[in-house]
Amino acid sequence: MADPVAGPTLEALAGEVHRALLARGATVAAAESLTAGLLCATLASVPGASATLRGGAVVYATDLKTALAGVPADLLAAHGPVSPQTAAALAEGIRTRCSASFGVGLTGVAGPDPVDGHGPGTVYLGLSDGQRTDVVRLALPGDRAAVRSGAVASAFAALRDRLDGNAHPGDGVTP
Repeated sequence: MADPVAGPTLEALAGEVHRALLARGATVAAAESLTAGLLCATLASVPGASATLRGGAVVYATDLKTALAGVPADLLAAHGPVSPQTAAALAEGIRTRCSASFGVGLTGVAGPDPVDGHGPGTVYLGLSDGQRTDVVRLALPGDRAAVRSGAVASAFAALRDRLDGNAHPGDGVTP
C-alpha cells in the first residue's frame, strides 16, 4: 500500500484507481465517516469519473451509518462506530445500496481528541467486492487534515491493489 505521507498525491491515486476500474468495467461507492466525502470528491475530480464512481454517503453521524449505509443498529451498539465490524458493514452496505462492484467504508478518529477510547489517527478501512470484505486498521500520523487525506490515500491504494490482484487481506472481518 502506498505511504500516505510520502506516496503519490490523492489526485494521482484517484486517477490510477479510475483507470484500473475502467479497464475492468468496475465501479465503486464509498461510505465515509471521518473523511466526510473526501474520497468521492477526489475521485470525481478525475475526468470521466462518472464511468466508475457510482456514489457515496457521508455518514459522519452514527445514526446515518444505519440510515444511509445499512449498518445494522445492533452491530453499532455492540462494537461502536469506530470498529473493524463497522468499517466492513459500511463497505458492504454502500456497495449494495449503490449497486457498485466495490464498496469502501471509512470510519475512525481524525482528532484532535480521542473518541470512545480510540486515539486520533485510528482508522478502519473496509473494502468489499461482494465476495470478500477486508478491513485494515490504520494508525495515521498528523493533524485532522493529514489523517483524513491519509485515510483516503490508503483507501485508493487498497482498491488499486485489489484491482491489480496484489491485495493482502486485512483482519478478515465480514459483517
